Amino acid sequence: MQIELTPAPFPDAPVLLLIAGLGGTGNYWLPQRAALSEHYQLVVYDQRGTGVNREPLPNDYSLADMAYEIHSAVLQQGITHYSVLGHALGGLVALQLALDYPASIDRIAIINGWLQLNAHTRRCFAVRETLLRDSGPTAYLQAQPLFLYPADWMAANQPCLEAEEAMHNAHFQGAENLTRRLNALKAADFHDTAAHIHQPVLLICSRDDLLVPWNCSVELHEALPESRLEVMPWGGHACNVTDANNFNQRFLSAMSALQQVESSFQKENV
Repeated sequence: MQIELTPAPFPDAPVLLLIAGLGGTGNYWLPQRAALSEHYQLVVYDQRGTGVNREPLPNDYSLADMAYEIHSAVLQQGITHYSVLGHALGGLVALQLALDYPASIDRIAIINGWLQLNAHTRRCFAVRETLLRDSGPTAYLQAQPLFLYPADWMAANQPCLEAEEAMHNAHFQGAENLTRRLNALKAADFHDTAAHIHQPVLLICSRDDLLVPWNCSVELHEALPESRLEVMPWGGHACNVTDANNFNQRFLSAMSALQQVESSFQKENV
């Protein structure tokens, strides 16, 4: 798997792995890269089955597979400890990494994640799957922004949306890969395992998220032993894109506050 490492901003800078959502590609994090690269050495990648790492995925593809693939790729770069920032599906992979490789994961941040798939989110995915199956990738991609962004932001950013749609059409991961990745997402359930995640976890959600109700982050917050919840009043499912400056400031401030908790966790696991 190909991954990208940004230059370390200073000696012994902490490493931050960025994991996108269902779209899967590392360019999702463009609104964060400049701000976060001043504080972290970033690891950015296209998930298996997408972008430059596109290949056919097996029928039984799972969240554990996603975690194993990226963890192995990071270890190959000589990185043994890192934090993770994940959006939606990427946040679920972060939780899986914490369960499967706890000695390597320092801190976790999750944008609009969940403990188990919410009934409303399941309905939204069913609609999107129907569009993909019956109308094809173009219709699926045309509808995608409706689930990601607030209406006022979309109205003010039509040229951006058109360029984004053209890019996604040109680099579409394929219906089979998308379906297999979506099935892995829908099967994820951390009800019985969240209590075993002792790393500090930052949860950031948006109250106006159409795809994942913000109370899903509240539920996840209550299930995790060491977590902090930040609620943004506006921004939609992709709030780190639509309100990037606000998001970046919240993230950096909250992750700094969690660093002391992380140090305590590491001492307990030496």
